[in-house]
Parts: sequence; C-alpha cells; structure tokens
Amino acid sequence: MNEAKTCAIFRDMLRSRGYYDDNDIVVEEQKSDNARIDRLLKNASKKGNQSGYPDFILYSKAYPELIIVVEAKADINKHESETRDNYADYAVDGALLYASFLSKEFDVLAIGISGEEEHRFKMSHFLHLKEDKKANPIFDDILLTVKEYFDGINQSNYKFNQDYSKLIAYTKTLNETLHAKKIKESQRALLISGILIALKDRAFKDGYKKHEKVTQLVKALYTAIEGQLSSGDIPQKKIDVLTQAFSFVKTNPALTDTKTGKEFLENLIDEIDREINGFMVTHQYVDTVSQFYIEFLRYANNDKGLGIVLTPPHITDLFAELAGVDKNSVVLDNCCGTGGFLISAMKRMLVDAKGDQSKEKDIKGKQLIGIEFQDDIYTLLISNMIIHRDGRTNIYWGDCFKEIEDVKKNFKPTVGLLNPPYKTKASDIEEFEFILNNLDALEPGGTCIAIIPISCVIEKTIIAENLRKRVLEKHTLEAVLSMPEELFHNSKVNTVTCAVIITAHKPHPKGKKTWFAYCRDDGFVKIKNKGRIDANHRWNDIRERWVSAYRNREIIDKFSLMREVSEKDEWCVEAYLETDYDEFTFEDYETTVKKYLMFNFMDMTGIDGSDEENEDL
Repeated sequence: MNEAKTCAIFRDMLRSRGYYDDNDIVVEEQKSDNARIDRLLKNASKKGNQSGYPDFILYSKAYPELIIVVEAKADINKHESETRDNYADYAVDGALLYASFLSKEFDVLAIGISGEEEHRFKMSHFLHLKEDKKANPIFDDILLTVKEYFDGINQSNYKFNQDYSKLIAYTKTLNETLHAKKIKESQRALLISGILIALKDRAFKDGYKKHEKVTQLVKALYTAIEGQLSSGDIPQKKIDVLTQAFSFVKTNPALTDTKTGKEFLENLIDEIDREINGFMVTHQYVDTVSQFYIEFLRYANNDKGLGIVLTPPHITDLFAELAGVDKNSVVLDNCCGTGGFLISAMKRMLVDAKGDQSKEKDIKGKQLIGIEFQDDIYTLLISNMIIHRDGRTNIYWGDCFKEIEDVKKNFKPTVGLLNPPYKTKASDIEEFEFILNNLDALEPGGTCIAIIPISCVIEKTIIAENLRKRVLEKHTLEAVLSMPEELFHNSKVNTVTCAVIITAHKPHPKGKKTWFAYCRDDGFVKIKNKGRIDANHRWNDIRERWVSAYRNREIIDKFSLMREVSEKDEWCVEAYLETDYDEFTFEDYETTVKKYLMFNFMDMTGIDGSDEENEDL
C-alpha cells in the first residue's frame, strides 16, 4: 500500500477543479504557514499532545471562515471506522480529529480519501461548524470547488440551524437592550423592521454614520422608511397608515436624546445590519420579523391574549411543500399575521421559477395574497414583505370575511395556507370559520392547509360538529396531522394543534377515507435561552418521511392510518391508533405522573409552564 498514490490522485483532482490556478486558494500539505491554523493544530496529534497535520489543508482568501482538511489512506478498507474515533488508522477518523481542533475558530470541512486507483477511490465529506460539538455528513463523494463547498454549506440545514439559533439568542439580547432604553414592547418589532426597511435604501445605508446630530439621523431614518413604503403599488390610504405606525421614531426619547441618542441609534443600526441582514443574506426568505415579534411580546404577555400564535418557519415551509406550491400557484393567507406562510410560499415559487425574471415579477405582484385585520400586525406584515424583496402589493388590511369576495374575483387562489386566530373567549370567531372563509376563495380542486387547536376536530359540541359538517358538505377532508405538542413553545403558548388538509369545492365522497398521522415528533428540542430548535439536525429527514407518507397515503404502524369519518367523529389519529400496553414501562408511568403533578403545581402557582426558566424544574 502506497499512500503517496492516494495523494497524487487527489492532487490531480485539485488541478482539474482549478485549485492550483486560483491565486486566492492556498493548498498546503503536511504543514501550514497560517499562524491561526498552526496554533489550533499544535495539540492535534493522533497519538498524543503534540502537533499534528492533515495530508492537505485548503482555504481561500475569498472565504476566510472556511477551512478544508483532507486525510488520506491508501487502503480503502481503512476509509472509515464504525466509531469514527480510530484517528491514526482511518482516513475519515483522522480528518474529523483535525476538524475538532480547527472548529474552535473556523467552519471546517473534513474530507477522508482512500484508494490507490481512480476507479476504486473513496471520498467522504463531514461538516464541523465553528463551536459546534460534532461533525455531520454532507455532500456526495466528488470534489467540488471552494465556492461550491461554501455555497453548499451556507444552504445546508446544519448551517441554517446554527445561524437561526444565534438569531434567536440575539433577539433576547436586543430585547434586553431596548427594554433598558424604555422602548415599549409594542414598538420594538416595528423599530427593528423599520431599520431593516431603511437599510434597503442605499443612500441611507451608506450615509447613516455621517450625520452630525441625532435629529438628522432620525430624520434620515424616517425618510428612508417612508420612501421604501411608497415605492410599491400600495394605495395611499395604506401608506398613510404605515408611515403613521413608524412616526414614533421621530419622537421616542431614547432615539432622539441629544446626548446618547446618536451613538445608541448608530450602534443599533450597525448591529442590526450585521446580525440580522447578515443572516438574511445567507438564508433568504425566512420570516425573521416574526421571531422578534415573538420575543418582544413574550415580555408583554399579550400575544396569547390577542389569540396570535405565530407559526414556526419549519412548519410554514412544510405546509407549502405538502400543498404542492410551485411557480404557478396563487397563494392566499386570509389570517396572515407577519406573513410567514406567504414568505415560505414565495421561497418555493421563486426556486421553481428558476431565474425567470418575468415569472418572478408575476409571483411577487400577482400570486401572493394576504389579509390581516390588526393594524399593528399589518404594518409588520408589509415590512416583512418589503424586507424579503416585495410581495407586498396584494396585502389587504381589513376583515377577511368582507374582503374575500374581492380576492376571489381578482386573483382566483389555488392554495390556502393559514393559522387562524385561536379562540380565547366564547364570543370569539370559531377557527373553522376562517378555514371555510379561505376555502370559499379557492378555485375548485385547490388545497387548503390550516393549523388549528386539536379541540376543533374532537369536540362534541353542536357548534363544532356543525362546522365539521359544513366542511364535508362542500369540501374533501384529505388528511389530519397531529402536530408536536410544544410547537408554539417559542410563542409562550401551550396550545396543542393539528393540521387539516382540505380540497376545495369537492364535497367529501361517501365512503372516502381520510389519512390521519401522528406527527408529534419533529425532532426539535428545547434549549435554554435558545427556545425550541432543531439542535440534533433531525428535521430534514423527518420532513421527508412525513411528506412521502402523506403523498402516498401510507399506512404505517403507530404513525398513520386511513379511516372514514363524519362530523360526529374525532378527526385525529389518536382516536384510532391501537395502544400496545405491553410496551409501557414503570418509567413511562412515573414520567407521566410527574408531568401531571408539575402541571397542577404551575397552574396553582401561576407559573407559565412554557417559560424556559422552568424547564429544569
């Protein structure tokens, strides 16, 4: 066995991909002239506390945050061990060792290679992100360019999860900063979204640090916001409402203080540009505004009081996929909130447009329709769409029950996605009324997916059964998915929900069975100070399984089944799954009792069980 042959094959690959021809790329072997890399590898020996170096170290001046390390073995049987911790004898294992040291300061792509012949050559990639605890497999078994690696990493679920986690953590820090400045909870999300809107104005972005007085900076900020709001096809009446909502920036004491206002506002704009815009450049079409709204109103404790439950982005993406949203879809959310469903739909539609600029213009100008009743949420919604490069044209401000006829006439929607306001008192509108309103606007055969409290599909009241009957009389109930129990943990709401999938204007045929699924585990976990996140990178695989099972209407033991139901039946999988009591252990019983006792304790003491501070109780 001759490891030199393995390295020679890899050099040829590097040449074919232009690594040696690019002056920005550094290719080093067995050592590094980069002081940071050398320092990090000083204890990276495979056999003890001494310096160790991979066979190849690759990095580019264009992407200074990424390091690629390559470890070679001649014998393909020594490519990767089962435990990946036999560092001296296996290629992948050795590459992962070096990555673990370098990941303290870099994102690291660890590549294991083996084989002495091109036709029997193995290559495996693992991504170890900066400050992460472990590496994860990524890419196929072919060598890519540095740019392709960089772009692929940024578009990966691993990178998104890490960056999204950091964004959520930043919202908490920012909330504390604004709280200390006595800026009202209701104005904080508006201030952030206003700054993000203003930063889209090139003149403001380039010149906000050049003003001598805080009054000039505040005026420039408001003018930039006003200009961006006025640049689309929004009626003047709505523009007046929007600009009025942002008028507080001109008078807020924290922003206009002649001694501290200028420095505070400049630093705030700079930080938002770096932390939030930086995230949005890397991860386009993610509903970031709602995350700030959630965090700021957690402290005000009035998001739940308004019945507002903002849907997590992985669920808005899931619904858009289940509904089959593509470049020709016309998507309606008649309870739009901050626009999460529309943003997820727009993302799928633009990807499907494949760069067709004429089609992209139609998508943003004609194929996204939203209705929002509350004026403060409407302002955030419009802001969100502007931040995500339009889609604001067809956002209605008003009552969906009054606006729906205009939507039907002018747009002919084919897909409905919604999370309706949840009832908090008896006089509130029933959740199914919003679903029926959405269905009414859809074209025959259109798909509506809504997430609602599970009580809506299991209650035996006359009102609940009549609503379910109205659905079946005019539309087809395709599926009901029982959603994760703590899905809205980040919104400080305990509502247990389900997703209903309905085909519009096709009465439910007699004898037709509906698909029910137990989609309780989305892989997300609660992490203190980060909320509920995909920390273990499980969501992508879970999502693929759910989508495939739904499309094929698979019957899977303990997960899904088909059943004919009427309005009098419970529309949830739990009612029909058979329980195998032999599988339960004493530990299961003990855990359930503890949860029940804790729930009663928190109910008596007034402690909110969704608060992360209580997770360790």
